Amino acid sequence: MRTASVARKTAETDIRLSLCLDGSGQSDVATGCGFLDHMLTLFARHGRFDLTVSCEGDTYIDDHHTVEDIGICLGDAFREALGDKRGICRYGSTLLPMDEALILTAADLSGRGMLCCELHIPTEKVGTFDTELTEEFLLAFVRQGALTLHVRQLSGKNSHHIIEGLFKSLGRTLSAAAAIDPRFSDEVPSTKGVL
Repeated sequence: MRTASVARKTAETDIRLSLCLDGSGQSDVATGCGFLDHMLTLFARHGRFDLTVSCEGDTYIDDHHTVEDIGICLGDAFREALGDKRGICRYGSTLLPMDEALILTAADLSGRGMLCCELHIPTEKVGTFDTELTEEFLLAFVRQGALTLHVRQLSGKNSHHIIEGLFKSLGRTLSAAAAIDPRFSDEVPSTKGVL
């Protein structure tokens, strides 16, 4: 089983996170930010990852530190759980409809942290969640996870549907990229021999 556990404590957040890449989609998420809890639950379910997250953060200020630091922890856990990436497919992509929203995600578990993000979220908030934090989460995740991620919103006018579609699509895409390809189970998918 490809698993990792991460603990991160700063003056702003105290986070415990565990991830199993070869799970069944079970999650137990309590971040102090209800919308993020829901999105991470969707991410785990649609990626078939087992995910546990607990966070005590300074949400009395806003959700920024919590969202960013959880992105950092999830990236750390994802990178650690992949190990040397021997046998993985490496690439994954998903085109996901969420009602009127259509989201494309594509990932390369390249060892290089890069985010190309084209989201046009029409509102500043979904409930109490600042929608601009969506990109902050993704940026923290790809930097720590050392992966290339392209996100493109092809349609959508409902902010909730756009972000929900993104997290579902992200789970599916990363699951495909991290999957073991039995034809290459003893190889690192790179001509360099390392990712």
